[in-house]
Amino acid sequence: MAFKDVLLSLTTYPDPTPVSALEDPIAFAAAIGARISAVACEVKYRVPGSVFGNMLLNIPAIATTEFKKSAANAEELLSAFQSAAERKGVFGERITEQCLTSDTADVLVEHARLRDLTIVPVPDGDHLDQWYAQSIIFGSGRPTLVTPHARKRTGALTLDTVAVAWDFSRPAARAVTDALPILEKAKQVHIVTVTHEKNISSRRSADELAKNLLSHDVQVTLDTVDAGGRGIGETLTSYVDSVNADILVMGAYGHSRLRDFILGGATKSMVSKPPVPIFLSH
Repeated sequence: MAFKDVLLSLTTYPDPTPVSALEDPIAFAAAIGARISAVACEVKYRVPGSVFGNMLLNIPAIATTEFKKSAANAEELLSAFQSAAERKGVFGERITEQCLTSDTADVLVEHARLRDLTIVPVPDGDHLDQWYAQSIIFGSGRPTLVTPHARKRTGALTLDTVAVAWDFSRPAARAVTDALPILEKAKQVHIVTVTHEKNISSRRSADELAKNLLSHDVQVTLDTVDAGGRGIGETLTSYVDSVNADILVMGAYGHSRLRDFILGGATKSMVSKPPVPIFLSH
């Protein structure tokens, strides 16, 4: 199934998505022939019912001020998005929501469930954006593209070279299937299997995956990389750089803790510091 209806998730508070981070999602939509819409939440705070606290700090006034900041950020981001997307001929719609800080992730997941794919720009490090990305990855039932706020490579995002992290697992298989529209458009596709990082229990070979993709007219190069004592995130980042990949496709791993999913090591390391846009499926 081709991607025709893409959603961009924008953060408005406390640190808004930088306008410069809109470029790659819009370029990606243009490259795959999709319309792209954007959603931004004007964030509200629940004011505690403490008369003494309100007298001391004027909490309602503080909450109102912060809401206005979030609303102003939402307007600025959505206006910039619309202008840039219209210039590329890919504009869908702009969506503004109002929600409590504690409800923002759930609101974004609800929107993501109604789109073919959701794009979440993230900064390096541990920020709210990673939490939103994690919620969408595991809660939407749809693929997610995590894009770095500042990509290392210059120029517009293209689909010249796509790398696929393959470990014979269910999430990896799901990611390959979901990413087929991207793989079919790529000029080069590299399938990489990392060895000596974890036990890979499969009697099948990567050549059989290559055969399956060839039936979709996707020709691939098969690579094997030895982790050599490095973590999976470092190993994949190094590999992506070595083949000049524009996008990395990988399965999303996590385990449940009550109602939330906690990211697995590979997923966490790549989402917290994506070297290139990361296409994830769970």
